[in-house]
Amino acid sequence: MAKKSAIEKNNRRRKLVEQYASKRDALKAIARDSSRQPEERFAARMKLAKLPRNSAKVRIRNRCEISGRPRAYYRKFRMSRIALRELGSTGRIPGLVKSSW
Repeated sequence: MAKKSAIEKNNRRRKLVEQYASKRDALKAIARDSSRQPEERFAARMKLAKLPRNSAKVRIRNRCEISGRPRAYYRKFRMSRIALRELGSTGRIPGLVKSSW
């Protein structure tokens, strides 16, 4: 089980990303638009820099829904390899069978 503080920090980041997503997208669009004046583009970049760092989407860490483990994460199932194996062995994930050869 991961530290609860790490899990909560990641959840706070998710909320910030959701809160600032539209503002961040608008500023990025202005900053990337080459038809605008350089001063206007620079001002958009400065406003973007003033937003909270944790509101950037890249700061979110994929974590297992069950254990909070940050490594060996399967996006399709939203869980780590360990939790996936445990649930798969008990038959809680439809269509998942343990391989043997």
